[in-house]
Order: sequence, then structure tokens, then C-alpha cells
Amino acid sequence: ITWAIIRILRRVVIVRVSKWISKTDTTYDDILLSVIQKYVLPYAYLLINYQIIQELYLRPKLQKILAVAMAVITTYFAIRLINHAIQLAVNGFMRRRNESAERIRQLTGVLTVVKALTWMIGFIALLGNLGYDVRTFIAGLGVGGIAIALAAQTVLVDLFSYFVIFFDKPFEIGDYVTTPTASGVVEQIGIKTTRLRSLDGEQLVMSNTDLTKSTIRNYKRLEKRRAVFSLQLAYTTKPDLLKQIPTMLKDIVTSHELTSFDRAHLSGLGSSSINFEVVYIVDSPEFGKFMDTQQSVLLKIMESFRERGIEFAYPTQTIFVKRQEEEIEESLKNVDINMNPESKDGNR
Repeated sequence: ITWAIIRILRRVVIVRVSKWISKTDTTYDDILLSVIQKYVLPYAYLLINYQIIQELYLRPKLQKILAVAMAVITTYFAIRLINHAIQLAVNGFMRRRNESAERIRQLTGVLTVVKALTWMIGFIALLGNLGYDVRTFIAGLGVGGIAIALAAQTVLVDLFSYFVIFFDKPFEIGDYVTTPTASGVVEQIGIKTTRLRSLDGEQLVMSNTDLTKSTIRNYKRLEKRRAVFSLQLAYTTKPDLLKQIPTMLKDIVTSHELTSFDRAHLSGLGSSSINFEVVYIVDSPEFGKFMDTQQSVLLKIMESFRERGIEFAYPTQTIFVKRQEEEIEESLKNVDINMNPESKDGNR
């Protein structure tokens, strides 16, 4: 009768329920149905067979073996069921948050640790059900765990750093990041290390601990780029032209499609130049577009300045020489007398 009920439940009820669940928006009913199909029903078949075998008159030793086997199988099914439910629940949660497939794949490292803990707890529970004193085992695990933690301290620190990276999300796969020691595109985020691909094509492997301790610049999350540069003009530039330069610079910057002008001012008087500072915003995070825009702005500035006769300054030195002819002639006479004393005697 029980077999018949389970077969009817599987062929009729489960099929109809699955059709109804496929039309709902929530994911929890999908998780429940998946758990029932993959674990509950197979375990129900197994439990029925075990109960049938129990009705037979078997030797006590054989019954004990069957009981141990059933306890092991029950623990196995329970752990697999819990891990499967956790996997489905977490994946559903990530999808509801519109996380990328790569982001969901990164979750494998976290789930691996959770599954390992589940298996450890299940194993301890199994030993307790079989009649073993688990207190001694747990105490041994505590001492051994301390020894392992001391030996693998760096690995554990990297593991916790991985959790920090995963949940805090300072960067994701595909982001271009720089640190004080390296820079590149993030290719992989592992439990212990993170791999970057540098602009030269090299793969850089960095520990998660080093990354979480350092200052990280994430350029992919840029919405805009700010350009700041200075111009050094010659002191021969006329004041009337100097007054026109801020307006000229503004017109040049605003003539570009992706730019937003900020300011242009005479910022100082240098030892060999009149200095102007220009600031504008490029409304694009892409580095290539930023450089193209900056190149175009600088070329137009050079063209505009050349048309108006404005010259750029470069470090120069001017030496002023004052000729004093009388002092020079007297010095030459003294030199001649000192070098030829005989000519002085001959004049007597």
C-alpha cells in the first residue's frame, strides 16, 4: 500500500504541483519541489525497503549491520538534502538581486566551506547515534583544530579575506584595479588568491590578504574622468591676449562632445613662464576616449595659440653684459706692463 501511495504521489501529485509551481514568481516552492524529488522520495523508497527487511527474522548481528548502514545512509541523505537546499536558496537569492553569472560562480568558494562544515557536523552526529562518545572526539578536534589553525594561519587569513572581498565587493571579475604594487584586470577571485592580468599580458597572482590590506583603485566604476593640466606661456605675451585666454580655452573644451568645462585661470607667474591651469570633465569612463579627447583639446589649443601669435615658454636664461671700455683698456695695459718689464725701462 505504501509503495502504491508513493508511486501515485510521484506520478500524479508531483507532476501537477510542478506545473503549478512553474507559473509562480517565488523560488522557494521550486526549492521545496526539487528537494522532494531528489532526496525525499528516494529516501522514502529506501525506508520502506528497510522496514520490510525489518519484518524478516534476521540474525541479531545482521540486524545490527543493517541498522548501522541505515544510519549512515540517513546521515548521507540528510547532509545532501541540506547542502542542496542551501545551494538552491543562495542561487535564488543571488538571482533576485540580479547578480551576474560570474558573481554566482564565485559563490562556490563560500558554499564549499559551508558544505565542509555540514559534513563535519553530520559525521559527528552519526558517531553519536552509533553510540560513540563524541565528547572526546570533539575535544580532540579542538586541540587538533588549534594546531591546524596555527600551522595554516596564512591560509585562514586569506580565506576570511576572501569572504570580505565577496560580501564587500571592492572589485569584481572584469574590473581594472590598481594597488601600490600591481595593476591589471581581475580574472579570477579564489579562496586564497586573486589573479590579475596586467596590460603587458602577464598574470599577477596576489593573496587576498594583501589586497584587503592595500589601497585599491577600481577604474571600472568610474562614471567620469577629470582632466587637469597647465600651460606655460612666454612673458612676451601681451596682457590683452592673456585676458582672452580663459575664454579661448573654454570655447575649445566645450566644442568637444564628451567634455564639460570646469575652469581656466591664470594660476601663477613662474621663473620663466606665465602659468594657466585648465580643468574639464570627460563624460566617459573609458580610458581610450579620455585620451582621444585630451589629445584633440591639446592640438586645438596649439593651433589656436599659433594663429594668435601666443608662444609657449621654455626654460631660458638671459645674460646681460655691460662693456666698460676704459676699465678694459687699463686692465690690458697693466697686464702688458707686468708681462714685459723691459719695455718699461726702455721708455726712460
